[in-house]
Amino acid sequence: MPKSGQIVVVANRLPVQRVRHGRVTRWDPSPGGLVSAMAPILRRHGGAWVGWSGVAGPTPRPFVHDGIRIRPVGLSTGEVERYYLGFSNRTIWPLYHDAIRAPTFVRRWWKPYVDINRRFAQAAARIARRRQIVWVHDYQLQLVPRLLREIRPDLRIGFFLHIPFPPDELFAWLPWRKEIMEGLLGADVVGFQTHDDAKDFANSARQYSSARGTETELEFRRRTVRVRTVPISVDFAELDRLAADPRVLKSAAELRRRVGPNRRILLSVDRMDYTKGIDARLLAFEELLRRRLASVEECVLIQIAVPTREQVTEYREVRTRVEQIVGRINGEFSSPGRVAVHYFRRSYPRDELAVFYAAADVMIVTPLRDGMNLVAKEYVAMRRDHSGVLVLSEFAGAARELRRALLVNPRDTDGMVRTLHTALRMPDREAHFRMSLLRTQVRRHDIQEWARGFMGALRG
Repeated sequence: MPKSGQIVVVANRLPVQRVRHGRVTRWDPSPGGLVSAMAPILRRHGGAWVGWSGVAGPTPRPFVHDGIRIRPVGLSTGEVERYYLGFSNRTIWPLYHDAIRAPTFVRRWWKPYVDINRRFAQAAARIARRRQIVWVHDYQLQLVPRLLREIRPDLRIGFFLHIPFPPDELFAWLPWRKEIMEGLLGADVVGFQTHDDAKDFANSARQYSSARGTETELEFRRRTVRVRTVPISVDFAELDRLAADPRVLKSAAELRRRVGPNRRILLSVDRMDYTKGIDARLLAFEELLRRRLASVEECVLIQIAVPTREQVTEYREVRTRVEQIVGRINGEFSSPGRVAVHYFRRSYPRDELAVFYAAADVMIVTPLRDGMNLVAKEYVAMRRDHSGVLVLSEFAGAARELRRALLVNPRDTDGMVRTLHTALRMPDREAHFRMSLLRTQVRRHDIQEWARGFMGALRG
């Protein structure tokens, strides 16, 4: 791992957010997979973080939080609308997720995307020391590697894409495909969640830029760009500690008592996003009850849906559909004291989410498409007694590693029903065997190994 002070992280969002506590406003840790992945690394080894506060308005002054130097980047209301909600989340996001929803190509969104990427690059250039490592993250900042290299050619630059990279026939849709590709090729190392993502990137690089080479090493403008598969993971030790916390265990036991001590708890935790397949999952659970393969006396589904991008029409539509299905299921199948689906549209801090993980008998992670999905790994890390069953979409990056989960095609309702039925009826011995192997995988390939793997490629 790098020594103290040797990493600058550049990400769309800061690892902290402003929160009001009574009359006092302070910076608290932000939720999210990237923060939970990177913050422990920076705390242990030192470094800086360049990002946006999440609120439009003046740029906050730089500060230090929990040992991490914070360099905020400001965005105006119009820039949030065009760069973030527009180009990043209505063009790139759906396109890179197999065009599950049709991406929108709006010319006036492109310039703000370029301008904001340049602003991030300039902020990183100012805070980075000579020959320092700068690690750029995700689809909102695909131009930063090239723009940063133009300002600071002395830096060692890495880029990691947390979401899938599309096959070349989809990447071809982008009117700005050449500019995006050259932006990414500004990095010394470009990292991806799966081998397929890395292969698709190399194919598109050879097709839509002057890059030449193999799936793992490209030559571009007399530089070598390494292409690596480095699947992200979780802080296993921290989650394992939470799983043994008496307060968590007591709260989990209370949760089980409140929903019914003899009922099996099925749990899902997602952002309210159309890629997560929440509606398809609910329909499968509804069919499970309708076919009388399970009843509300035997089981309950807890769906935690974290609000996100609610200004975007597609996300409001997803929320409406999910809530309609939840209402229909509860209206048809619930009985006094036995609700079929407990639906929570809110975010939970990690220690409270741990309670749900500890209580759940079956974890259902069934996105239509996902780069990795750390929820699946978090659940596995929390199962200290090797109990519990993980139902996992074939189209989540995590499925490449967690092969002992019950893998399922979330678009196949009949297959989903069969898999949920299998999960609920699985003998304890088989469940323990599967979970033991899953925990070994996550323990051996934790967040520290992910960072070591990427940094090793970047230094080599």
